[in-house]
Amino acid sequence: MAKPKTRYLCQSCGSVTARWQGQCPDCSEWNTLVQETAAVSSIFAARHDLQGGGRVIPLVGLDAPAALPERIASGIAEFDRAIGGGIVPGSAMLVGGDPGIGKSTLLLQVGAELAREGRQVVYVSAEESAEQVRLRAVRLGLGGASVQLAAATSVRDILTTLGEGEPPALLVIDSIQTMHSDLIEGAPGTVSQVRASAQELVRFAKERGTALVLVGHVTKDGTIAGPRVLEHMVDTVLSFEGERSHQYRILRAMKNRFGGTDEIGVFAMEREGLTQVPNPSVLFLTQRGEPVSGTSIFPALEGSRPVLVEIQALTVRLATGATPRRAAVGWDSGRLAMILAVLEARCGMSFASAEVYLNVAGGYRLTDPAADLAVAAALISALSERPVPSECVTFGEIALSGEVRQVAHGGLRLKESAKLGFERAWVPAGVKGVEGIGLSHFTNVRTLVDQILGR
Repeated sequence: MAKPKTRYLCQSCGSVTARWQGQCPDCSEWNTLVQETAAVSSIFAARHDLQGGGRVIPLVGLDAPAALPERIASGIAEFDRAIGGGIVPGSAMLVGGDPGIGKSTLLLQVGAELAREGRQVVYVSAEESAEQVRLRAVRLGLGGASVQLAAATSVRDILTTLGEGEPPALLVIDSIQTMHSDLIEGAPGTVSQVRASAQELVRFAKERGTALVLVGHVTKDGTIAGPRVLEHMVDTVLSFEGERSHQYRILRAMKNRFGGTDEIGVFAMEREGLTQVPNPSVLFLTQRGEPVSGTSIFPALEGSRPVLVEIQALTVRLATGATPRRAAVGWDSGRLAMILAVLEARCGMSFASAEVYLNVAGGYRLTDPAADLAVAAALISALSERPVPSECVTFGEIALSGEVRQVAHGGLRLKESAKLGFERAWVPAGVKGVEGIGLSHFTNVRTLVDQILGR
């Protein structure tokens, strides 16, 4: 017979300890251990359960025929692009993002588009009343959509309601951290409650063919709150990113069992809600007028979509003996230090007595190493006060030896640049040109310095 055993579960990381402690030994968070009672079977009973009483499961080979999953177009092309081409019936998606970033607005718009096509959509809000959700829908111009609303926190009540008739095509739960399952003791938001609630909802979605979308809260460092196993239970994890002070929003797939994780959907927050941005480069490029020192244009690549962004650099000379500051926004500060070291060691440029500030315009975040050459061009231009030509784009990876290395998808980057009116590109040696844009090839950073300084 099962014996009750007391254990303590960390609400931050999900680790289990045998006794209460003020600080979690794994994540070092304070006052996060909560008592939980679990049934532990004896070794003999566990062995007996494993040896018998189960059912025979069918086994299939890798050569068995398999069909691609069917997809439902949501009516919002940027949303479909991010999730791999459309919503898969019976799938479970987890959408995370900062408070007020627009998660509920986006999913309400997706639900309204599906409802207009005659599909049944249920939106369950545990944080707002149904009247509040309805008022937001009216403000967004979605009042005529036949989305069914409910305000509930009990998973049992939700599944009982949905089990009576035809299962909906889309079920939105806003949010999973506020759901409560009566099968588990504990308050909503605890690790055990989030795990149990998500498990019941995902099982319903798989059995009834309903596409499930769970909205998740995030912690102060941007990760989805709750147990890490929550991300393993769902098929797709989406991150809705952006700064509330900026207009743009980016929907990025962090995990996708039915597609790639290299595509993004770009939206702009307008008064009437989130609008699609088919050409994101217009959000991140300033109006090109007279050339300004310290700026360069970089064609970033998000999946198969090139996005042109402006990289801005500023250097300020300090008095002798002062400690210079290095600051980067939208770019890895460690990689900035590496680029500065290469320029000092390989090109003889002195940044030791200058403060250096680097910014990616529009709040965009770059992780592409192909931005190295554009960052170096902006830094050289800022220090020498010689502008990079405004009709020029720059990309390439910089090695510690000062060599400029090739990067992937150079043709896509050049085609997008030519489409937006750029006439020249500074690229690594070996990159093939495209019609409408001239190339200047660089084998090392020293030649880039000579180009900007006019040597």
